[in-house]
Amino acid sequence: MYIEQGYRGDLGLWKYLILPIGFIGFMIWNYIMTINSPVSVEDIMAGLIAEFGANTVLIIVLLPLALGLFVVLGWTKLVHRQSIRSLTTSREKIDWNRVLYAFALWGALTVGLTLIDYFMSPESYVLNLNWPAFLKLAVVAILLIPLQTSFEEYLFRGHMMQGLGIIFRNRWVPLVVTSAIFGLMHLGNPEVDKLGPGIMVFYIGTGLFLGIITLMDEGMELALGFHAANNLVTALLVTADWTAFQTDSILKDVAEPGLSWDAYLPIFVVFPLLLYFFSRKYGWTHWKERLTGRVLSQEEARKLLKEDTSW
Repeated sequence: MYIEQGYRGDLGLWKYLILPIGFIGFMIWNYIMTINSPVSVEDIMAGLIAEFGANTVLIIVLLPLALGLFVVLGWTKLVHRQSIRSLTTSREKIDWNRVLYAFALWGALTVGLTLIDYFMSPESYVLNLNWPAFLKLAVVAILLIPLQTSFEEYLFRGHMMQGLGIIFRNRWVPLVVTSAIFGLMHLGNPEVDKLGPGIMVFYIGTGLFLGIITLMDEGMELALGFHAANNLVTALLVTADWTAFQTDSILKDVAEPGLSWDAYLPIFVVFPLLLYFFSRKYGWTHWKERLTGRVLSQEEARKLLKEDTSW
């Protein structure tokens, strides 16, 4: 019943289109400017960091997306007249234990996988730790990255997932469309320029994973925790001269960038294992219905939840 939570607000096609169209339009403009720029993204980032410092550049990159969270939440409250709780979950209240659990689990796995790679290929890393710079980074990252990742989750797995589900009256369209757009919005990242279009399998696959856990768990809590851990731990742990987040992290990847099997390991091995683990922990069943089944009409949803006086 997660998608059906959208019925709790004031419906209207235009209310679901304005935010996605605005954001997608901005991403398209950014991509066009990137591919037509005579200077590479890597060189632009290097120049900005040399002039302003890594932490200032990180703030410049993160702040618009962090503020975007408040735009989405404000739109939900003021235009949709929908509660933030119903945009987040089908549960009676947001399950913060789920958020923290997913954050801790993926954070620990990210650290573990990075350390394994570090010990297997020590020549690919250099110790980059500078305590004063790292502590400043930690403050910036802890304050802004969860806002940035939450913006993306509330826009894609919240606003767009519910809107597309209600419009098309099924679950597979919002799952596929939000996953594809989530991946494609990374086209302007310097990683794509360095590693080639094959890296889009990772970005779209990650969006698909986040969409699956949202639909199967009937709420965004796991996706919120996972996404925040992914970006925050990575920003603090390891950086490279060709990544979107160039930070004063603990390690620096100095290997020649290239697309290899390890880029696909999360998509084809780690994420399926996580899905199995979450399904066992939270008792997920009826996979086909939850991922591809139809969305109830507003009247059907009201009748099913008629005992809920908040409708």
